[in-house]
Amino acid sequence: MSEQTLRAALKLDVVVIGAGQAGLSAAHHLRKLGLEPEKDFLVVDQAPQPGGAWQYRWPSLTLSTVNRVHDLPGLAFGEFAGGDDSVRASVAVPHYFAAYETHFDLRVLRPTTVKVVCDRGERLRVETDRALFSVRGIINATGTWERPYIPKYPGAATFKGQTLHTRDFRTAGDFVGRHVLIVGGGISAVQLLDQISQVTRTTWVTRTPPRWRDGPFDEDAGRRAVAMVEERVRAGLPPRPVVSVTGLPVTPAIEAMRKRGTLDRQSMFSEITPTGVRWPDGRALDVDVILWCTGFRSALDHLAPLQIWEESGGITMTGRLATQVAKDPRLHLVGYGPSASTIGANRAGAAAARELTTFLNLAE
Repeated sequence: MSEQTLRAALKLDVVVIGAGQAGLSAAHHLRKLGLEPEKDFLVVDQAPQPGGAWQYRWPSLTLSTVNRVHDLPGLAFGEFAGGDDSVRASVAVPHYFAAYETHFDLRVLRPTTVKVVCDRGERLRVETDRALFSVRGIINATGTWERPYIPKYPGAATFKGQTLHTRDFRTAGDFVGRHVLIVGGGISAVQLLDQISQVTRTTWVTRTPPRWRDGPFDEDAGRRAVAMVEERVRAGLPPRPVVSVTGLPVTPAIEAMRKRGTLDRQSMFSEITPTGVRWPDGRALDVDVILWCTGFRSALDHLAPLQIWEESGGITMTGRLATQVAKDPRLHLVGYGPSASTIGANRAGAAAARELTTFLNLAE
């Protein structure tokens, strides 16, 4: 978008914040509903190039190890994967997203950082580092990558070793010769535990015992899991990750880890010491690295002035797929709660586009 066009586009009907899976799905459906990019709606994205959070994933995450990349509506991912499962997800998915933006002429404005969104009566003001936008509605698809979560433990500031989060991980080779403490019970924790344990000493700790899932995870099981997460956000409670409901799949890699003794997890420690961690019973362990695989939180700080949060810390969601904010129906959150997965984001993007355009009387 040229600077001249940008100046002329300060007043829009809808802005989509974020161009990951959910944002691109929403933008595609806005086009299908008759809205024109740069005239009726605009997609803004903080990243310098297409790919959403995928472009930042660690190099060892390939198409063979990633859970699954679901097709965006109207253009199959398989056409861009090339049939090679060894390709890095951080390469293949951004290539696919870039092709998608071009194919559907979505005209994403990047890099653009949304600083804050304010209520201005009939319209919303979106303040960015590029311009101010006055809009009637927002589809927020900022995901979670920008808000890594590390829980607070006594003594954390005294630790003399290295502390990092999942998003900082690049390669297991960085830890050779060091004792790595891996914290967390999700899929990413297990994947990184597998890689690092093959090159150096590891210890695995989780807050609760991991829940293993034998057998296939069919469509009905998936729907039940998403429904449980959806129930929470409709009640205004903070969302929980879908894996907390689905459990961890027992794969050949997991079986191999069991044989190596890698999955002999420890309970959660109570404090961090200068040289490691200590448990409530006084037992201590010296480690060189603490790798927090403790997930992310939704990147929604820019929406703070809208006061959409409940006392519980959650946001009460409504709408067909729980994407509409009950306190302000002009705002839809996609990639939040039950839609925080690639397939969920697709469906949520479509629902948000339809419901928001209907609410604003924009649909053809």
